[in-house]
Amino acid sequence: MPTTLRISLDAVIVAVTDDVPRVLTVNSPDDQQFEALPSGPLDIHQHPTLERGIRAWVSAQTDLHLGYLEQLYTFGDRDRASSGNGQPSRVVSTAYLALVREQSPSPELRAHWRPWYAFLPWEDWRDGRPEFIDDDLAPRLRHWAGTDAVRRERIALCFGLERSPWDPERCLERYELLWEIGVVAESPAFDGAGSSDFAGRPMAWDHRRMLATALGRMRGKIKYRPVVFELLPKRFTLSQLQRVVEALAGNKLHTQNFRRLVEQGGLVERTGEHEHATGGRPAALFRFRHEVLRERPAPGVNVPRAW
Repeated sequence: MPTTLRISLDAVIVAVTDDVPRVLTVNSPDDQQFEALPSGPLDIHQHPTLERGIRAWVSAQTDLHLGYLEQLYTFGDRDRASSGNGQPSRVVSTAYLALVREQSPSPELRAHWRPWYAFLPWEDWRDGRPEFIDDDLAPRLRHWAGTDAVRRERIALCFGLERSPWDPERCLERYELLWEIGVVAESPAFDGAGSSDFAGRPMAWDHRRMLATALGRMRGKIKYRPVVFELLPKRFTLSQLQRVVEALAGNKLHTQNFRRLVEQGGLVERTGEHEHATGGRPAALFRFRHEVLRERPAPGVNVPRAW
């Protein structure tokens, strides 16, 4: 029986609400045990472009109409998804990254906003280095590496071991390493020994790999593109801006340095209004300054870490 080629469209839809980065998930049509990203096959007759196709699927599955959207990556590994009917097939997925302000999906559509770090808990360093990296993950990583110098260097670079610095953008490499070792439940090598405290919440197919790819992309992109403002209201305080950046970066930022860099970089401007519901002194309200797009080739947000 000949193998068929199918094209899937998938969306990583991100919002930050109450300082928590969230991703929109739906029930997996193949396995109700796992959640999945909004997705669907490309209809060569109904979808004039890939982007319009994913927008249509997201609208149908979540009742959400996307604004900012960019192509993320193409995933085409063999055996990464099943055809669902027993017919041999190769599924190639084009994934997109969307940034939105959280809206409640229609209850009947069974879509949910989930905390991003529930799926990738090792990426959240806002309260410092997670203890389970050294207590739980590091022993398994070192056991797998053994005396192999290449493996030992790989785990050191990915997880900041052996005095190597932590690189926030190596999200995909970290997930793929845990998948290879069998720490995460999606892995064929999974031995059931993982704990939800450090292995994270599983997803259908390779959708958690897509999440890791999207997080790495976001962490790199906020440094040279003002995409973070897609997640904020039109008027915001500098504290709100800082907390959203921290949520995406997975790190606490040095407040004074962050505010100085944002204002001196011409990214924001004062509105002349104040937010009074802060529990303290009224906080000045700012808005994104669109002129910066013409003034600087890479108007992103610098991320001065607090530790």
